[in-house]
Amino acid sequence: MDVLYWHWWVFGLVLLVAEMLLPTGFVLLWIGASAIIVGALSWLLPLSWEIELVLFSVLSLGSFLVWKTFRPAAQESDQPMLNRRGQSYIGRNFTLKDPIVNGVGKLRVDDSQWRITGPDVPAGTQVRVTRADGATLHVEPA
Repeated sequence: MDVLYWHWWVFGLVLLVAEMLLPTGFVLLWIGASAIIVGALSWLLPLSWEIELVLFSVLSLGSFLVWKTFRPAAQESDQPMLNRRGQSYIGRNFTLKDPIVNGVGKLRVDDSQWRITGPDVPAGTQVRVTRADGATLHVEPA
């Protein structure tokens, strides 16, 4: 059985749909486009399946490497701690509304309530955040 031009087109379209549905980072886009191009060439010219396969491999690899070379560079964020809120509190001072008892307490920061750990201190004490572990802030008296 021969590989016909429409086999390449279907394969290319399946890869393009997979690119839309999966977080692959534009990898399948170039492979799918290469399959469609090979399908168009095999429709216009009589090619053996071996030549089609080599052409597909060269086009896929070449187009991907060209894209990697000329793609836009990642931009630096103006808010690098946007999705790491706990890390953004390191070094900041806060006043406790509730005491830290047995090394554990809670702290209201902006619109969130955080679990805190640190030495036992009474309410009203100024504390400094020294590190963040997930949803727990580690504090020390300021």
